[in-house]
Amino acid sequence: MIKRSKLFGNQTRVTFCLPRDEPQGTVSVVGCFNDWQPGRHELVPRRDGTRTVTVRLGPGEYRFRYLATGGVWLDDECADQVDQQGGRLLL
Repeated sequence: MIKRSKLFGNQTRVTFCLPRDEPQGTVSVVGCFNDWQPGRHELVPRRDGTRTVTVRLGPGEYRFRYLATGGVWLDDECADQVDQQGGRLLL
């Protein structure tokens, strides 16, 4: 799931959310906004059974995917568009 909240100015708070236990292990959201570097935006477990990470982004188009332990790549069906290269957010 992806949640968006408009902030003051042209920024948007984007929260990426996955179930706590699927997939197993550590999961990061990687994309053009963090130079596709794993670990920079690692999802953190929450009390409600999910894990999330929030980033602030300006207007534009952003490509992203999730990277789990063991090199497992995942896409988010809640993205604005999903294709063979992953998800796309349009802000």
